[in-house]
Amino acid sequence: MQQGGVYDDAGPSLKRALGPGALVALGIGCTIGAGLFSLTGIAASENAGPAVVLSYLIAAIGCGFAGLCYSELASMIPIAGSAYTYAYTTLGEFVAWIIGWDLVLEYAVGAATVAVSWSRYLVKLLGTFGISLPPRLCASPFETVHLADGSSAVGLINLPAVFVIVAVSMLLIRGVSESARVNNVIVAIKLCVIVAVIALGIPYIKTANYIPFIPPNDGTFGHFGFSGVMRAAGTIFFAYVGFDAVSTAAQEAKNPKRDMPIGILGSLAVCSLAYVLFSGVLTGMLNYHLMLNDPAPVATAIDQTPYVWLKVAVNFGILCGFTSVLLVLLLGQSRVFYAMSKDGLLPPFFSAVHHRWQTPWRSNLFFMVLTGLLCAFLPISELGHMTSIGTLLAFIIVCIGVLILRYREPDRERGFRVPFGPLVPILGIFSCFAIMASLDGLTWVRLVVWLLIGFAVYFGYSRHHSRLRHDPKVRPA
Repeated sequence: MQQGGVYDDAGPSLKRALGPGALVALGIGCTIGAGLFSLTGIAASENAGPAVVLSYLIAAIGCGFAGLCYSELASMIPIAGSAYTYAYTTLGEFVAWIIGWDLVLEYAVGAATVAVSWSRYLVKLLGTFGISLPPRLCASPFETVHLADGSSAVGLINLPAVFVIVAVSMLLIRGVSESARVNNVIVAIKLCVIVAVIALGIPYIKTANYIPFIPPNDGTFGHFGFSGVMRAAGTIFFAYVGFDAVSTAAQEAKNPKRDMPIGILGSLAVCSLAYVLFSGVLTGMLNYHLMLNDPAPVATAIDQTPYVWLKVAVNFGILCGFTSVLLVLLLGQSRVFYAMSKDGLLPPFFSAVHHRWQTPWRSNLFFMVLTGLLCAFLPISELGHMTSIGTLLAFIIVCIGVLILRYREPDRERGFRVPFGPLVPILGIFSCFAIMASLDGLTWVRLVVWLLIGFAVYFGYSRHHSRLRHDPKVRPA
């Protein structure tokens, strides 16, 4: 019997080495990145004002509904592949392909985008210690950099971005246990930085900065007012991307039926609390008008305190945040393609498992090269906007999958059951779609174009190599 990526094939399988604590840390590691430090200022200054706190809550509610649905499916189908696997077993192969292709936006393209930002923050952090790297070796050929003599030049290659992609990929190839241990340390560091900013910033909050809490709409949809709060929720949704990546490691969890719900919901709860508190303190310390066009609003807010060292700590925390995001994104992408390859929708290359390290090492190498080339030579920041809408689409399909399995297999064993019957999945569908609807039209166009490319790959290769189609006895469980 086939289960969305798992056949009883001979050969090494993925190693079950992750407990509930490691899974929670994986979720936090991928979810809390530099988006918290940058997107909060953008959403507050352009869309919601101090009510960005409500935007984080709205996004958290949508994620919470989806997280509950992920938890039920992960306890029922404890294998690699995340939303792809869940769609395969509930909605069929074609919808599963759409989700698998869609997740490339969240994981691979997202990782390349994060690597470029990692490079920029590394240059910034080294600069505080008087260390400078050659500007042309820290930018793509499509970017203009300023040289030491005051002149401008075109970049050559973003070597720091390539370095971090290679380093993280090598760690993932070496083993999931080693990767989890490194991630635990990184998560501890960046949580300490966030707690420090919140604790030390509270005494410098000015209540006048919270008035008006929801600035009146200026006549344009998404510019303040309630529509602005919703648009901000769509903007900062990128900051929540990652908790779902926990489910890609289901086949490496020690006790997936018990541990997966803990990992998914636990990481989401910690991140939601951190986001609400952080955004509340930031907008209290710094008026949202002053955040407009400010690339580093957190640093500007810290300037109002006597803690000069906190700036360096924040930059270091952001670097740690980016590193852990890269680790989990690249882990998630390789596991999704591992599952798709086991189903025949992708070449066998992607499901090869190393006999000693028990990791899909060839898949890791492929995405190391792909994301390395993207971050080295392309200004891909615009592609990062596609991540939120792609993730929201995956969330909606997961919620639909729970409804279908409740109807189709009501008596099937569930290690975790979503409460309140069909209400939570339905609320998850509507809340995620409401956030999707608040995003701009260009983001929707990009999603459609990406899916059309995916259809071409599916009908050109995957449909003809599908193991489900070639073996009439095989059916999704």
